[in-house]
Amino acid sequence: MSTPTSMLHLSSISLPQLYDLLHPITVPSNAKFTNWSRTFTCSPLAIFEPATELQCELILELARREGRVVRAVGVGHSPSDLACTTGYMLRTTKLDRLLEIHADKRYIVAQAGITLDALHAELAVHGLAMINVGSISDQTLGGIVTTATHGTGINYGVISTHVMGLSLLLADGSRVFCSRQERPDLFTASICGLGSTGLILTVTLEVEPAFRLKEVQQTIQFHECVRSLDSLVTASEHVRFWWFPAADTMRVSSADRTVEPPKPAGSWLWHSLIGFHVVQFLLFVARFILPLNIFIGRFASWLVSTKVIAIDDSFRIFNMECRYPQHTTEWAIPYENTKACLHDLHDWLMREFSDPNGLRPHFPIEVRFSDSDDIWLSPSNGQRTCWIGIVQFKPYGFEVPYRLLFERFEAILCRHGGRPHWAKAHHLRPETLRTLYPRFDDFTRVLVSVDPRGMFRNEYVERHIFGKTGPGYHNRVFKRHAPSQ
Repeated sequence: MSTPTSMLHLSSISLPQLYDLLHPITVPSNAKFTNWSRTFTCSPLAIFEPATELQCELILELARREGRVVRAVGVGHSPSDLACTTGYMLRTTKLDRLLEIHADKRYIVAQAGITLDALHAELAVHGLAMINVGSISDQTLGGIVTTATHGTGINYGVISTHVMGLSLLLADGSRVFCSRQERPDLFTASICGLGSTGLILTVTLEVEPAFRLKEVQQTIQFHECVRSLDSLVTASEHVRFWWFPAADTMRVSSADRTVEPPKPAGSWLWHSLIGFHVVQFLLFVARFILPLNIFIGRFASWLVSTKVIAIDDSFRIFNMECRYPQHTTEWAIPYENTKACLHDLHDWLMREFSDPNGLRPHFPIEVRFSDSDDIWLSPSNGQRTCWIGIVQFKPYGFEVPYRLLFERFEAILCRHGGRPHWAKAHHLRPETLRTLYPRFDDFTRVLVSVDPRGMFRNEYVERHIFGKTGPGYHNRVFKRHAPSQ
């Protein structure tokens, strides 16, 4: 590997000169980082906001000299402490350009800090679109790649399967390109690498000609949905369910590519004053009157109970409104375990509802699907996958009970072979993860080879991948509020 010219004179820069060069991109020293859901916060040693690759190199040079950790963060949408650090934080928000467009070959090259919202708009201008998208587009491209974020569709892999190549800055300051043909181990580790293999500069992403989706949403009974699961999941390209346990209903969304003219649609009740503000107010009151949550769940199910058909640009159909800050956890299970797992979850929740002192979950429980892949740490590695996620909303930002609910939910998912979504908080350590991921040790081998000192290993990575324990290495360290049951 040749040494980049910039590396030859970075080492000749004195420490005071390095500080001066980084001063213009340094966020005020009292700055803190708080994630979107306001569940985790941290006070990095310094926060940098580079606009060029050279500035990124300068940040890594400083970190090498001082023996610091560098953590890259986009918009902070992850509801876990994945982005948190007590070392240096590197915000990628100004590394947000679409660099190359190859419409004929169906791929683009973009900087890792571009948000999916911005990418959708840029692609649309050129008659292109992402192949699959998750439920939101607030995240950065680098963020969704490094966590193997998913959309839905049993024949569609996680979004990282559409990545063709990455350019990275490694811990030693070298810039490398990796793909399935070039440095394949580094590539496979990085497309679900938790930001720990290196700093992702650019992403080469497979795309397709812009398309519209025709989505049909309708509500059916829970048991009818589970009985017909296989036929429902395979009947359309992109299928997902929203489960309202209090009403015992499933909202089924089925979407397919179409050439029909646009016909946007939405539930006026759900998206209006009633759907947003009244529900949030009721959720706030239910903090003090827990049984009210059962009524709210039934009310919300009723608000979206009518059949709706919409035709719109693909990303508009894929995306949904996150609505309120929230605690959330999501797990992936082998697809063949889906029916049994849903039945177990249903039995558990019915017991909670029948108990006057039982837990009162919010809604909906989102159920999505993805195809198998060969990415070492992807939750869909080696298996077609069902993703099941639950939320506890924080009305007006106020805390709600969630810990015991999540613990019982996760225990059921674990019994069915659950693997946690990497962007969301979970409790698994290396000894368990090693049994869930056959290539786990290959992943750690790559990390040690490209970053022996651990420059890119923040507390999250040290805790879950390397098993570090003690003060600073448990998942409550960066919690913004006291633990809530």
